[in-house]
Amino acid sequence: MSLQNPSKRLMAPDITAKKGVEAIVSLTSYHAHTAAIADKYCDFLLVGDSLGMVMHGYDTTVPVPLELMIMHGKAVVRGAKRALVVIDMPFGTYEESPSVAFRNAARVMKETDCGAVKIEGGRRMAETIHFLVDRGVPVMAHIGLTPQSINVIGGFKAQGREQAQWAAIEEDARRVAEAGAFAVVLEAMTEPLAAKITAAIAIPTIGIGAGAGCDGQILVMEDMLGLSPRVPKFVKEFGKIGAAIEGAIRGYAEEVRAGTFPASEHTYAVRETAPGVVHPPHRVTKKPKIPST
Repeated sequence: MSLQNPSKRLMAPDITAKKGVEAIVSLTSYHAHTAAIADKYCDFLLVGDSLGMVMHGYDTTVPVPLELMIMHGKAVVRGAKRALVVIDMPFGTYEESPSVAFRNAARVMKETDCGAVKIEGGRRMAETIHFLVDRGVPVMAHIGLTPQSINVIGGFKAQGREQAQWAAIEEDARRVAEAGAFAVVLEAMTEPLAAKITAAIAIPTIGIGAGAGCDGQILVMEDMLGLSPRVPKFVKEFGKIGAAIEGAIRGYAEEVRAGTFPASEHTYAVRETAPGVVHPPHRVTKKPKIPST
């Protein structure tokens, strides 16, 4: 049996080892094509349950089923060849007990060939994190704003705005690190709190709306590409892909209606004109009427 990593794909310990050495780069990814592109630049890709909102039109991440995560996870693993692929455990698949969490996490890893899973929750999930890691499942933790809990916390609200909240969030970070998580996502929390947590724990912190003091950063890909109609305050749009897509579709629709697409270069020619082959006449179309305003 070979003792070498069978592929060049990064693994959970590789991400942990980057703390204090270099900034960790990550994005969400939901399908093979974007995974293949992001794979060139990211250390890990997260198949986030945010796909329920971004790809499937849910209002929250709560309704996302395990089967949907597995389907998208398979696609991302096929597309990415180097980056670690982490898959979110959706709501209701890990909270009941450590054994239930292991059963579902093992299924995710076996069916997708991903390298780790992510679960939300701090000290309340420490026992589960330890249980999973002890049985061979690398776990990325997630504290601060935990979207699966919005019905309890009252919406997508930034955490740690009051210093009285800091001690509990710091305890969450300490407990998940001690339980064996290889990294922890800090979502939507004040920058000083995130920086304090980053300095206090031995595992990397991955910020999303948590400031520049974290060990790495993650964004929802569609947000940073400019595809989302509304984005949180912490998002910078590095592209305007939504506008480019709309322009391309508008151009396509105009050419189809004008009869200029497809042109001859987009069609297949007959190699030899056989008896009885009728060439279609040039199509003449009327200019589309522009609705009056």
